[in-house]
Amino acid sequence: MKILHTADWHIGKKLDNHSRLDEQRLVLDEICAIAEQEMVDAVIVAGDLFDNFNPSSEATELLYSTLHRLSANGSRAVVAIAGNHDSPERIQVPDALAKVCGIIFVGFPNTEILPFCTQGKVEIMRSAKGFIELKLPNSDIPLRIIHTPYANEQRLKTFLGTEDSEEALRIHLQNHWQELADQYFDNKGFNLLTTHLFVMQKGEPMPEEPDDERPILHIGGAQAIYTDNFPKEVHYVALGHLHRYHVISQNPAPVIYSSSPLAYSFSEANQSKYVIIIEAEAGLLAGYRPIELQKGKKLRRKSFQDIEEAIVWLKENPEDLVELTIVSDHYLEAADKKRLTEAHSGLIQIIPQIRKEELSDSASQIDLSLSVEKLFLEYFKNKNKGQEPSEGLMEVFREVLGSEED
Repeated sequence: MKILHTADWHIGKKLDNHSRLDEQRLVLDEICAIAEQEMVDAVIVAGDLFDNFNPSSEATELLYSTLHRLSANGSRAVVAIAGNHDSPERIQVPDALAKVCGIIFVGFPNTEILPFCTQGKVEIMRSAKGFIELKLPNSDIPLRIIHTPYANEQRLKTFLGTEDSEEALRIHLQNHWQELADQYFDNKGFNLLTTHLFVMQKGEPMPEEPDDERPILHIGGAQAIYTDNFPKEVHYVALGHLHRYHVISQNPAPVIYSSSPLAYSFSEANQSKYVIIIEAEAGLLAGYRPIELQKGKKLRRKSFQDIEEAIVWLKENPEDLVELTIVSDHYLEAADKKRLTEAHSGLIQIIPQIRKEELSDSASQIDLSLSVEKLFLEYFKNKNKGQEPSEGLMEVFREVLGSEED
């Protein structure tokens, strides 16, 4: 049996005001192609299908069309759980139609999927709150899945009965998972757990969340779920939330963030993105391997001290999305900013960085007998560690000064 693990699609997400929808179409096409090439039997999408609770019609259409392709007309199981960016109600809305294609949406932590069978022979044999057992048409091995979507503190209290204490969520989830594992996991099938939570090894440094990711560190009062909270019977833990490929632990089994399919913030610049192919046998994980995704634009951060050099580099890298820092003695002139913007359609941010010089003892002494213009100049230098205002700023000051004198 082969399983494809992916997560954090964030369909509809923008980089500032720059739409990524065309890139998302390309990379999701690539994921569909990988599923076909690898002849996978099931696909796990571990949360954050959309980027917000109210996705656009274009984003919604892209999600449904992609999942339909992945399902191969009901001959491949697709399990998609809600993340912290998703509305669980919206995720489960197309449930009845989705099941016809073997697509299983899980929006809530206590969701129970009723048994069904598609024309392509994807069949749910057993189910419980937070669990399904799948029979797949091209495999004799049953696939057992414990599924726990993201839920906010109130929803966890409602659905899981957690108490308001620091360890309550960890203890409850550990007990909930272990009860399901005791009842349904054995060595006759492949045992997988998928969740959209912040997971780390106890006592290890905390992994960093993406800059623009909504933090989920304090769900139910607990800072994180630990790898030793997972049942020892599990063979693979498919995680969503962190946007980089990250193997958290190999114990009790590989606990892995597959990564997002695209870099969604400049903190992810130069990161490679992956899907994971899991090779499963009865009672064990035969292996797993990340496959690097090639589609989508690279995010780059570059710094220059010369405008001309920056323009040359921008023209040499027309397909990237760029955050550009210009280091200068003066503020960036409007004309220079326009030249940079015109040189590259994917220039997302321009960050001016002024060189700072140490103030001399005399720099802080301002002679009040100077003219208004010179007083402004000295005041500006005093407040900006000796940096002189640009000529453009001085022209604006002179205009303001002239209008007041009139």
